[in-house]
Amino acid sequence: MEKTQTQILKEKLFRPKKNGWESLKENEKKDIFSYAQGYMDFINEAKTERECVKAITEILDKHGFTNIENTANLKAGDKVYYINRYKNVYAAVIGSNDLSNGFNIVGAHIDSPRLDLKPNPLYEDNELALLKTHYYGGIKKYQWVNIPLSMHGVIMKKNNEKIEINIGEKEGEPIFTIADLLPHLSSQQEKKKLNEAIAGEDLNILVGSIPFDTDEDITDKVKLNILNLLNQKYGIVERDFVSSEIEFVPAMKASSLGFDESLVAGYGQDDRVCAYTSLTALLEVKNPTRTAICLLADKEEIGSMGNTGMSSRVFEYFLNELLNKTIGNKPGLLDSCLKSSRVLSADVTAGYNPNFPSIYEKNNESYIGHGISVIKYTGSASKGGASDANAEFVGYVRNLFEKNGVAYQNSEMGKIGIGGGGTIAYILADRGSDVIDCGVPVLSMHSPYEITSKFDIYNAYKAYEVFYKDE
Repeated sequence: MEKTQTQILKEKLFRPKKNGWESLKENEKKDIFSYAQGYMDFINEAKTERECVKAITEILDKHGFTNIENTANLKAGDKVYYINRYKNVYAAVIGSNDLSNGFNIVGAHIDSPRLDLKPNPLYEDNELALLKTHYYGGIKKYQWVNIPLSMHGVIMKKNNEKIEINIGEKEGEPIFTIADLLPHLSSQQEKKKLNEAIAGEDLNILVGSIPFDTDEDITDKVKLNILNLLNQKYGIVERDFVSSEIEFVPAMKASSLGFDESLVAGYGQDDRVCAYTSLTALLEVKNPTRTAICLLADKEEIGSMGNTGMSSRVFEYFLNELLNKTIGNKPGLLDSCLKSSRVLSADVTAGYNPNFPSIYEKNNESYIGHGISVIKYTGSASKGGASDANAEFVGYVRNLFEKNGVAYQNSEMGKIGIGGGGTIAYILADRGSDVIDCGVPVLSMHSPYEITSKFDIYNAYKAYEVFYKDE
């Protein structure tokens, strides 16, 4: 039946919501599923920021990138990276344009919510050995009990030897857990508010129950046995915990989700889904006009503080090195470069969850399977703490994506006053750059097992690639 003039007008003027899977060809679906498998392999291998940096560095080395500290001069087409204290990494492909004209930057973060050990963690209570933790990032504490946990991190011994630990990921290795209260005895617990039922001090990890084999009348035999096992395997003593960074994360593998396998379920997708897509997109950049930079930061989940967080000036050090080794630096040049730079703050956002419809304003939410989300501003309530992108830059990003066939959507995060969130966008905006948030929608964000769409993941990869390459 021929369309009426009204139908034609509506199609012209309306912006329809569209599920991205509907218009795909079979070869496009195969590309999406193949890419998602590589992504799942990555997040299974890299469960902490240190492990991310190690895996990312191996990928960069394999694709011809060089540590910038090993280079004297740089020219167009050169590929370099810089590692900051094993916890964050910056990578760049030098463009043919003068660097003073600014950079195309995609910035993600590689830290995720988790459980860190306290400085003096190991204790015994009624012949059970446990570890005290301090949770990192915004978690729902009740989600972290009764799940398998793995132990990752480093311990610096008194002699400065670094011990790397990874227990609970391989088949046959032991795992750890936090024991919750059984329903038969939890009537008082269940009367508490959801965020009070499990307190921070309740997140104590069970690590053993066998006493040390001795006839002597000593206390804490189970604790002694655990320390003895650790000493035999790693050569450490209890005091070494004070100079360690030990993280406990879910010991669950990322997997395809659903009968159609269209989704990815896995830990740490906030924000490693954007880290992986921004990294692999940079690998496609060969001889850009503007210098393309992939920025992978630490500490975003706790405010971007510290010398590996985005608030530090280490990223500016990297940019100064790029200037020094290309056109030569001079006072004020970096400020000018940043003012002329374009930035995609590549961080995830909340996807619409049909189990909890009341918290969403459906006209302005991100939907699973509708593409990458472009978010003009974050913050909360009155846009407090937001980085609010200018209309001109939003228009630039919109036109870039539409011209290159990137599936995207525009959204906020929940109803006004319900909550809110922030990213690294405001930090680079403070330096004078044009910045907008642009990331993958996630279900169950900050939980031990987050959910994303393979379609959205692939379109994030496409979005970052065309942004890096744009003149």
